[in-house]
Amino acid sequence: MQAAVAPAPSPPRRMARNVGRVPGAAGGMFKGSQVDPNDRWASIAVSPDQWLTWRQPVLVARMREQWSNNDHVKRYVDMCRQNIVGPLGILLQAKAKKRGGQLDTESNDAIEAWWAQWGRTGHCDVTGTYSWREIQDVCVATCVRDGEFLARKIYGKHAGPMGFSLQLIDPARLPIRYEALKWGDEGGFVRQGIEFNRYGRPVAYHFSSLDERDAYYYTLNGKGYVRVPAEEVIHVFKKEMVGQRRGLPWAATSLFGLHHLQGFQDAAVQNARASAAKMGFFEWDAGMGPDCDGDDEGEIYVDAEPLSFHELPPGARLKDWNPTYPSGEYAVFAKQVLRSIAAGMNVSYHSLTGDLEKVNFSSIRSGTLEERERWKQDQQFVIEQLCTPVFEEALKLALLAGRITVRGRPLSAEKYAEYRKVSWQGRRWAWVDPRADVESALSSIRGGLTSVSQVIREQGRDPQEVFRELAEDLVAMREAGLPEAFITQVLIGKVTGGNAPPANDENDEDNDHADAA
Repeated sequence: MQAAVAPAPSPPRRMARNVGRVPGAAGGMFKGSQVDPNDRWASIAVSPDQWLTWRQPVLVARMREQWSNNDHVKRYVDMCRQNIVGPLGILLQAKAKKRGGQLDTESNDAIEAWWAQWGRTGHCDVTGTYSWREIQDVCVATCVRDGEFLARKIYGKHAGPMGFSLQLIDPARLPIRYEALKWGDEGGFVRQGIEFNRYGRPVAYHFSSLDERDAYYYTLNGKGYVRVPAEEVIHVFKKEMVGQRRGLPWAATSLFGLHHLQGFQDAAVQNARASAAKMGFFEWDAGMGPDCDGDDEGEIYVDAEPLSFHELPPGARLKDWNPTYPSGEYAVFAKQVLRSIAAGMNVSYHSLTGDLEKVNFSSIRSGTLEERERWKQDQQFVIEQLCTPVFEEALKLALLAGRITVRGRPLSAEKYAEYRKVSWQGRRWAWVDPRADVESALSSIRGGLTSVSQVIREQGRDPQEVFRELAEDLVAMREAGLPEAFITQVLIGKVTGGNAPPANDENDEDNDHADAA
């Protein structure tokens, strides 16, 4: 019996030529997705690894060049340092509690005193030249300029008198174009100079060199790389894309405008200098002039002096050269470009340029308050990525070494989990509208919408320290013999100018009791 033969498959249908086109009214939707072969607008997404490997070194080099030559970039870096770190740095406030829930004041004071000692110049940095505030300052400036900050934890005798310090590392020592694959069960890889496991967790950092004798050269052919475990490295950068492994300069999107604005300004300055010089040229009539005789010795030079008159040779006449640029459009164009640059830096135009023309109180207050929220966010970024890991590592070693003592007895290392409870206080700024802001804060306190401690923290101070000062002031005023009614009125803010109201004023007494309640 003959086996059944399966029917031959039908030939595939030819695809219509208009596959991929969006028919009908939908073709006008999302015009930003339309691709024009004559347009250089990118239409294919690339991974953060691929983009950063080739673009980040160029951005860093150009940002460093602009920082050294461009006043606005220098101003931006200084603004970040002044507002994120400030004159005192980001301060630590220990918050350890006893078993009953009360603050452990003695232990907290001891931790804060040890931390202040560790942060002194010569203790927290392996070179002995930085204080903790200066390390924060360098961290912010490096992140703004290079996009990232690197430090290595140093232990033991090389770490200095406190047994633990940091070695600050130029990010250029971490070669971003060094890549490798590791085979085996774990299947790790090295990308942009960092070694990861198969899930993308950093395992180690591969530096070109960590020897300061090699600091002049960052590319050492034939010497390989120095592998440092990831737990010894602090790598600070803003993660703005999923899968991002290295940082970008904070003003990366503004670099294009900054470069061209700088060139525009240079050209305008040169043109203005030429215009101020008030030069002129001599023209010769046809058949006249030194070139006609083959002799160049007949060139004319005139030294201009006030009220002087000069006779020109036959056939020569003076032609003015009077450039008028830059004129009125220069300032308008520069201001418009700087507004775009300030937007890319996420700061207000008047803060970046110092230009307060046409600025009123409402607009500057709105811009200042919005900008301060940005600084608070950046302060939290530094706290999470630099301050907290450094403090916890230093505290762990200090407790094990018995360096933190209360009444001559070292704090127990077993209570590390409790002693690591701290809060960080970044710098704060003066009230924009002092009277209105203070009244608003007092109203919020009385309405139960906020606490006195929170208002004090917003002023950049430690509430415990303020309360302690108030208590000391109260004791000092009583010891000085001031009347109790006067002291009470001072504390609730009723007395102005240092004069107490009459003690027998019944209305004031009633008001004081109401306010106290």
